[in-house]
Amino acid sequence: MTASTTRSSKKPLDRLRAVATAALLCLWLPLAAMAAEGRIGYAEIVSGEEGYVVNADIDVELNPRLVDAVSRGVSLYFSAQFIVERERWYWLNEIVADRTLNYRVSYNAITRSYRLSVGSLHQSFETLDEAVRTMLRIRNWQIAPISALQPGTSYNVALRFQLDTSLLPKPFQVTAIGSRDWNLSTDWTRWTFLAGAPR
Repeated sequence: MTASTTRSSKKPLDRLRAVATAALLCLWLPLAAMAAEGRIGYAEIVSGEEGYVVNADIDVELNPRLVDAVSRGVSLYFSAQFIVERERWYWLNEIVADRTLNYRVSYNAITRSYRLSVGSLHQSFETLDEAVRTMLRIRNWQIAPISALQPGTSYNVALRFQLDTSLLPKPFQVTAIGSRDWNLSTDWTRWTFLAGAPR
């Protein structure tokens, strides 16, 4: 009687699975590290005479890397994004409004002041903290005219705030890839809004 042994193909397969799992974990960990670092502390949509406006307080804090970049003359760009959707049972939700509010924070070495720009409007501050606090307090941001929303209809709304690295100078865009320091954002905050008559 002759006994023969054959190597099981199970061990190489187990090793392959372990390597694949490790590779996926290595890809997932940087994404987890880049998770949102802020939150929407308060948000509401209200109706006024000219249309619907958003008020919101954003809770984010600039890390030392971003503070240093601004102090050295690098402008930082931020955006608040707001979406209004109407549910449709027969198709995808209808996007009623999709608005973006863009900010630019910069430092002027001559006047030793920080400048907050929103579109063509500019305001100067003595400290970076004052400029950032003003930026993070959104008030009366018009997102839709009264005629855009039907009274008595329920809408899904969502808001988020983030650092826009696509507008940074090219060398900083490269540095920002995969860097947690340059990934400042909030998750989408979602709620339901019932449109009504203007106040």
